[in-house]
Amino acid sequence: MADSQAWLTIVGIGEDGWDGLTAPARAAIDAADSVMGAARHLSLLGGRGGGERIVWPIPFADGVPMLLERRGERVVMLASGDPFWFGAGSVVTRHLDPGEWVAYPAASTLSLAAARLGWPVETIQGVGLHARPVETLRPLLAPGQRLLALMRDGASVTALAAWLAEQGFGGSALTVLEALGGPRERVRRVAANMLDWTDIAHPVAVAIEPVGPGRVLPCASGLDDDWFAHDGQITKRPVRALALSALAPRPGELLWDIGTGSGSVALEWLLSNPTTRAVGFERDPARLARARANAARLGVERLDLVEGDAITGLADRPHPDAVFVGGGLSPQLVEALRMLPHCRLVAHAVTLETEALLTQCQSRFGGELLRIELAQARPLGTKRGWKASYPIVQWRVAW
Repeated sequence: MADSQAWLTIVGIGEDGWDGLTAPARAAIDAADSVMGAARHLSLLGGRGGGERIVWPIPFADGVPMLLERRGERVVMLASGDPFWFGAGSVVTRHLDPGEWVAYPAASTLSLAAARLGWPVETIQGVGLHARPVETLRPLLAPGQRLLALMRDGASVTALAAWLAEQGFGGSALTVLEALGGPRERVRRVAANMLDWTDIAHPVAVAIEPVGPGRVLPCASGLDDDWFAHDGQITKRPVRALALSALAPRPGELLWDIGTGSGSVALEWLLSNPTTRAVGFERDPARLARARANAARLGVERLDLVEGDAITGLADRPHPDAVFVGGGLSPQLVEALRMLPHCRLVAHAVTLETEALLTQCQSRFGGELLRIELAQARPLGTKRGWKASYPIVQWRVAW
């Protein structure tokens, strides 16, 4: 991209301010008609550069129309460090054509933190918690991991430490990194359950080395049922593992989970890869609320939940790559799903009536039928015996 094509220049600015900017970034600021940024970012310029100063409003989204109104002028937008690492860059550029902007990043907090800690960047899992709940970290909590969380302020760091202790990771080593790269830089280390500081300054990030007896989310499908709050209507662990295997989630794919109940299948789909998406359809408001709470507790906030009848709820939704029906499949629902192009369907039946429907569907539309019969050891008098569960029939098909 040639700089001459761009009316917008996105400049990443660090805590070292004007002195840390590259020559092209300085030149863009000198030549700008206006410079937009948070008040803190504008102050880091120290009065250097030309153009009108415009403070970016809060909430951030309110500033995007203000920026777009200046299309055709020479505008500089200031952002923290690397604008495209949990930064504002992508929020703005999604509204622009590629030739309309150019960016000059500064060192990211990730790079600066790695340099202070001696951690290889490729071993660090970064998370932006400016406006996201601390539960976002839940899938990442495991001894031996290296996490870097960008925090909103000192209070959010205190809340993070308390949450880690609640999860059984109170012994985790926290390195609190304040104002990296500038004259106010400070790096302090403390155990999560010992953090009692009241003077943590913004901007701040926290490096986390999880330690403790807390539960770790497995990477394989088939989480224990007690990871999910439920009312008994849940796809049990072994059957769920077989369902996820049949659904075969791939990066970026969208799942429809019809009759989501506790949300267990949709949540495991989302946990399989950070780019997957899922919509859970559920007509029972109590179960819908329970699925939402399960998603929040497991740190999977991107589960989209829809209340209402399945067939009605399907209207105007992006077409899925896969659909799971855990029970209650009907001829009408099959016909509705048949209209979806390039889709994988996995349906389970417990009742004889639904099993008969799956048999008919497999005969008409193809696919595979699998009968799942499970038994668990249970006390039988003074000894033990096998207690069988209801058999489940699985239909797997793609069209």
